[in-house]
Amino acid sequence: MSRHPVEALLRPPVELWSSVVALATAGIAVLAPWALMMPPGVAYGAAGALALLGFVRWRQAWRVLTYQRNLRRLPTYKLHANQVPISRRKLFLGRGFRWTQKHTQRLRDTIRPEVQQYVQPGPLYRWARRKEVAWEATPLLKWLAVGLRSRAWCNPLKPLPLVGGKPALHAVEPEEQDVWMDIGERVGHTLVLGTTRVGKTRLAEILITQDIRRGDVVIVFDPKGDADLLRRVYAEAKRAGRTEDFYLFHLGYPEVSARYNAIGSFSRITEVATRIANQLPSEGNSAAFKEFAWRFVNIIARALVALGRRPDYQQVRRYINDIEPLFVEYAREHLRQNGDEGWEAAVAEVAANTKERNLPAALRGRHPDAVALMSYLQEQDLYDPVLDGLVSAFKYDKTYFDKIVSSVGPLMEKLTTGKIAELISPDYLDTEDSRPIFEWLEVVRRKGIVYVGLDALTDTTVASAVGNSMFADLVSVAGHIYKHGVEDPADGQTLTGGPAVMPTISLHADEFNELIGDEFVPLLNKAGGAGFQVTAYTQTWSDVEARIGNRAKAGQVAGSFNTLLMLRVKELATAEMLTDQLPKVEVFTLMSVSGVDDSSDPTSGVDFKSRNEDRISVSEVPMLTPAELVALPKGQAFALLEGGQLWKLRMPLPDASKDPVMPESLAAVANEMERTYITNDQWYRQRETWWHAVSDVSPSREAQASSSERREDEDD
Repeated sequence: MSRHPVEALLRPPVELWSSVVALATAGIAVLAPWALMMPPGVAYGAAGALALLGFVRWRQAWRVLTYQRNLRRLPTYKLHANQVPISRRKLFLGRGFRWTQKHTQRLRDTIRPEVQQYVQPGPLYRWARRKEVAWEATPLLKWLAVGLRSRAWCNPLKPLPLVGGKPALHAVEPEEQDVWMDIGERVGHTLVLGTTRVGKTRLAEILITQDIRRGDVVIVFDPKGDADLLRRVYAEAKRAGRTEDFYLFHLGYPEVSARYNAIGSFSRITEVATRIANQLPSEGNSAAFKEFAWRFVNIIARALVALGRRPDYQQVRRYINDIEPLFVEYAREHLRQNGDEGWEAAVAEVAANTKERNLPAALRGRHPDAVALMSYLQEQDLYDPVLDGLVSAFKYDKTYFDKIVSSVGPLMEKLTTGKIAELISPDYLDTEDSRPIFEWLEVVRRKGIVYVGLDALTDTTVASAVGNSMFADLVSVAGHIYKHGVEDPADGQTLTGGPAVMPTISLHADEFNELIGDEFVPLLNKAGGAGFQVTAYTQTWSDVEARIGNRAKAGQVAGSFNTLLMLRVKELATAEMLTDQLPKVEVFTLMSVSGVDDSSDPTSGVDFKSRNEDRISVSEVPMLTPAELVALPKGQAFALLEGGQLWKLRMPLPDASKDPVMPESLAAVANEMERTYITNDQWYRQRETWWHAVSDVSPSREAQASSSERREDEDD
């Protein structure tokens, strides 16, 4: 920053001329001192002084030229994945600078009309952009048009990178540096906001790369299905030597997916019913049906656990439709353990004497053995809380029972139809199924890496149900870790006598608005103490409010994120989440004033007075406005780090050329995801070089042109 009140960088580089004169004079003094009428000794001293002056002035001119060039076109910034810096104490975010009043001042200066020649591309550039369109269909000139739109290094009029936005937002500080965030701030959770196709997933790749190489437990939720993200997660697991602990869970590709029982692990048995009931509507009259559904699912879950069976969606669906087999199985097991020796004969006798016409209407149509078991148990007065719940459900009229649990039926149907049922209701006894089954606590113990693809574009309901069940399971695991650490009592390790071991669990939730629910809030509020550090990515905050349906609760969620990274957003309310947290700063405005005063004194020798002056005024403005967040180029962001420090940063473009090769099965999944889930997220990819661009005009070169588009940007 200049020591003068007004910094002048948008002007002709006048220092260049004095630098050229000084250096030229220094050369003359060395080569021909006689031309300056100096003896050699004096000439050499003068040459040294002039050379120093010329160098200083050249640096000043170069600073002005570089600043003006960057305002029009920033240099490309890209890294190979193996070049991403890794630290145990810091998290790398990209390159940038701390935003201060100086940068607000410079940004305000760029919008003045008289300086647009230094901010906007020149007339030759604009001519090239017009001609590449005008000549596109002209037979003799289309080759030249292809050359003009090529981004080859040899094209002086190549188009700007396809990142849009306003380059001046980053160019106001030529001296950028690596931006790091203290790793301890991650436990406070991180929120990444940005509209579609501006680089949220690319930022996720950078953060996930570091988390995997740092040795964290890494869990990636990807509702939409990003093939590049899957490739990145596997490539980094391979590079870090952790492929044995890598799990792929994808609802869209059950043939190669790992399996997971969404309701099979819990700290309290009531969690099973809660995870299922939370997926049901709760507005208006639906709230009562939701409570009934919770009760009956809880009865089923308690009975299954008491029988030594692990609950899953298949069993819940079966017994919600017909609870009689579960009642009979549990009643017989209960009598084996607590009944008299002759209970089987007594039950058979009751069944033989049971006449359907004598039964209450609710029990007609039931199997005589089941009715006999209920009657015998009531006569024996053998109280058991699980059995009591089963009897109460069994005694309901089946038509009435079907009505009060009707809300849970469609959900169970979706979760247990087709091959997806094999993923979320795995058969633990099927030895022929080679697909692994994972549980979150075991993943934490192994320091695993899990990619969860929820295929939300195909079926939002199933994706939401499975995702929220996973979050509820993770909250339960967080409670266990908070109390006991990650020790496994089965291995002979004790859970007492020392502090609990807290792992580092990095959870990345892409398309956060698709996943948010009642289960996610405690994961943000309370799981930090168990080592969970959540990074959530979404487009606008209104998406989260709409998903939750409660503005106050959405504010509660927003308050759980200590770190905010904001890419380009299109909603002003979302942009104000950042700008409203910033102070106002003072900026200087230079105003030219001129005037003339006539003299009315006829005896005075002065007829008029004229004056010209420059005035500097000070005004208070916001450090950043929502309009500037709307104008961010792709791949750039503002970040509030470590207690409200504002940083401007840009992420490196990914370079996957040196990534390890994926196994054939995973590569097929990634390729199919790339083909099926069309996202048009190509802004960071290279457009054609001149040679491949020329080949576009020939039909026989179409395949080559297509492959060239998959390469990354050349340096500008």
